[in-house]
Amino acid sequence: MELDGAPVSPADLSVLALVNYGHFTTMRVAGGRVRGLAHHLERLRRDSRTLFGAELDPERVRFLARRMITGPAGVDGGGAVAVRVTAFDSRPGLDRPPAPAAPRLLVTVRPAPAGPLPPLALRSVRYVRELPEVKHTGLWAAVHHRRAAQAAGFDDALFVAEDGRVAEGSTWNLAVVRGETVIWPDAPCLPGVTMRLLGDALDRLGIAHRTGRVELTELNGETAVFTTNATAGLRPVAALDGVPLARADELVAALRREYDAIAGEPL
Repeated sequence: MELDGAPVSPADLSVLALVNYGHFTTMRVAGGRVRGLAHHLERLRRDSRTLFGAELDPERVRFLARRMITGPAGVDGGGAVAVRVTAFDSRPGLDRPPAPAAPRLLVTVRPAPAGPLPPLALRSVRYVRELPEVKHTGLWAAVHHRRAAQAAGFDDALFVAEDGRVAEGSTWNLAVVRGETVIWPDAPCLPGVTMRLLGDALDRLGIAHRTGRVELTELNGETAVFTTNATAGLRPVAALDGVPLARADELVAALRREYDAIAGEPL
């Protein structure tokens, strides 16, 4: 990891660790290219305005991310990696957060999943993230619900609003196949980059899709569901709360082909 292009010390990260106020995006980088790079950069700019009241330079983000995979600290061995860019203010300020300022950028790298991942078994939980439209670093509750779901024998948790509407997962969006139409749940959630790219892919395939209300009670053996995430792409959902769901193998395969064919933008 590097902070603003330099080695990181424990003191550099003390405010992020103790206050945990920041935002991030995670990009899958392969061959120096990122699918939906413009969307990732716009997310960082938008969230910096929301959390810090500050503008973030997208070219600075690109430079620091490139440095991590090709520069002196580079880890680019030819395979795909997940590059996370976290923006945070390193000045102390739990009692009185500092006035607007350009946030510092922490860049970390880890291996990206290889190949399609197996279908998921999900457990539903009543929970909506705080400030769900922001990809913020407040991950405690999401990790807690994921951990609890895994301890109970599931793979992950599906978040459901108090009114019964399906929202999102711990680190992914959800799509529901209803007849010949794909529905993106309209409950409060983070608008994912992969979700946006797959919307374009559905248009190319001539498949109808829209945002709409999805009730938890609608997800049953007659409904197919898949998740979307920048590092894992598409992933089918095999079961929810122990109930097997329908499959949409042809649709998922076609979307994967369309998604894999996106060349990506040069980092």
